[in-house]
Amino acid sequence: MSLRHALLGLLSERPASGYDLLKRFETSLANVWPATQSQMYTELSKLADSGLISVTAQGPRGRKEYTLTDEGLAELRHWLTETKPQRNTRNDILLRVFFLNAITPDQARSYLTELMKLSEQEHEGLRRLADSIDWGDDPLSVNGKIALEYGLRFNAMRREWAAWATDQIRQ
Repeated sequence: MSLRHALLGLLSERPASGYDLLKRFETSLANVWPATQSQMYTELSKLADSGLISVTAQGPRGRKEYTLTDEGLAELRHWLTETKPQRNTRNDILLRVFFLNAITPDQARSYLTELMKLSEQEHEGLRRLADSIDWGDDPLSVNGKIALEYGLRFNAMRREWAAWATDQIRQ
């Protein structure tokens, strides 16, 4: 996924200003694909320059409202249906697990215990996020709930795995 496709996806729901997109991004996609404000505005300019979105209104202080063009919708649909998701093959957590033998068993168990705590914190953060959102029946809400459930289940699995792995470390 790219920021480009995330913005196209958000604009497929309805036109929005850069500020509105930033706020929607923070409450829906930031846990999946983090981006800074400057990255978002840079990408919006690129999307407009390439004709995938258009500026349909301009307001005070340079506020622009963006709308997805037919070409932008075609690009989003192409990305969704004709490109394979990139598998993120780098995993710092598991790389460290491969070399736990370089530290003491107590340190290895401590590392895994910290991973359990991290998973619990992330799970709780997602739970708070889920509770704070006024979920609707619109596609972004439905798909957002599905994605959030993935995060909840992933963190529960990682916590369970880390507890199991801790028990595997021998003195």
